[in-house]
Amino acid sequence: MSGIEWQDEQVQLNDGVTLQLRWGRQPSGEGRPVMVLLHEALGCIAMWKRFPEQLAEATGLDVLVFERRGYGQSSPITLPRPDDYLVEEGEVWLPQLLDRLGLEHVILFGHSDGGSIAQIGAASCADQVIAIITLAAHIYVDHLTLAGIREAVERYETTDLPQRLARYHGDRTDLIFRAWSDTWLRPSCYENLNLKPQLSRIRCPALIMQGDKDEYGVPEQVTDACEVIGVYTEAHFIEGCGHVPHLEKPAEVLMQTVDFLRRIKVLPAA
Repeated sequence: MSGIEWQDEQVQLNDGVTLQLRWGRQPSGEGRPVMVLLHEALGCIAMWKRFPEQLAEATGLDVLVFERRGYGQSSPITLPRPDDYLVEEGEVWLPQLLDRLGLEHVILFGHSDGGSIAQIGAASCADQVIAIITLAAHIYVDHLTLAGIREAVERYETTDLPQRLARYHGDRTDLIFRAWSDTWLRPSCYENLNLKPQLSRIRCPALIMQGDKDEYGVPEQVTDACEVIGVYTEAHFIEGCGHVPHLEKPAEVLMQTVDFLRRIKVLPAA
């Protein structure tokens, strides 16, 4: 990864909120869009593993990875989490972050919860977001979502899953898991979650991807999102892949990402 410099930083937002960042800056990145990564519901910077480096190398763009409130070294949250926390992240905290960092042109790349937040962010930051790429995003709760979360709760209670998550989340592990599972399994959340109004306001190109064996979402999460967004939107299903395509099938995700960015002329043609 010669030439790319990685640096950890923190940024202060309103209401005393601090977010932890990791920047990957290219020698020639100035003046080009920044790729902003948004992690999943149980994620953090470290859980992206090598993917940010791979993405920076494949695209030649600067990459910004950050931890949302409650995760990693960012400010803590308390329970219960509000039903509309995804909307709050995309309409309040993400715009603050982009403004505070002075980012004028970004590509939002989100996985799972982060994919949903990327879609909301594209609607609320239309002047800054020039494209979005999502993996396993949810625009509503379906039967696979609920079944997958209930199965994860059982594993959390009966296996070593808490210990494995604690390698990343430490003493926040139980809070983060409950912030995810308790919220999504709350009827007021899963019955009312509907991001179609936000998606209808997206005006930038979008690549909506999902594994064809995703255990947390039906294929319609992709096709319905594309239908609502319209404009320049592409759907792509990754064969033989579950809920975490960037770790299960990184080469495929990187290839699709680069090809998409070339088609919308963010990257030069090969």
